[in-house]
Amino acid sequence: MTTNNGPAPFSTTRLDALPLRVAHADEMAAVLDDPGLHTFTGGAPESAGELRARYERQTAGSPDPDELWWNWVLRVRGEDRLAGYVQATVRGSRAEVAWVTGAVWQGRGYAKEAARGLVAHLMGGEAVRTVIAHIHPDHAASAAVAASAGLVRTGEWEDGEERWRLGAG
Repeated sequence: MTTNNGPAPFSTTRLDALPLRVAHADEMAAVLDDPGLHTFTGGAPESAGELRARYERQTAGSPDPDELWWNWVLRVRGEDRLAGYVQATVRGSRAEVAWVTGAVWQGRGYAKEAARGLVAHLMGGEAVRTVIAHIHPDHAASAAVAASAGLVRTGEWEDGEERWRLGAG
């Protein structure tokens, strides 16, 4: 689940989920350089410098000692290129997760594969018993990813997004 230096890597059939490092910023800036990726979340693509600064904060960890920030980049094994990321904010036995696949790699099933791998990785130990995702009601692709990972709609809403859950409430 974790190592002394943060989240442990994990793999799926085609993807290696590698713990986020500041050095990933340049390649990830190209992966995430599409305004369409922000349609449901807001914001705009970040430059490599902006991503480096964000990755420095993320890899330093949460200032709250009861909260863990686990972030992985997704490397497509056959292409040896980054294609997106998955992340989990873990508090106690609950993990809130998210995923993003770059536009170039969408439509290949990578997001579903990564989300299933993330959920299996998180729930494979004894620590995480509940996985939550927040999905915009108009984001059908993200809802399909959540469903493929075993999460179900709860009917609960937060900031305009529906909460999806797997595991104990």
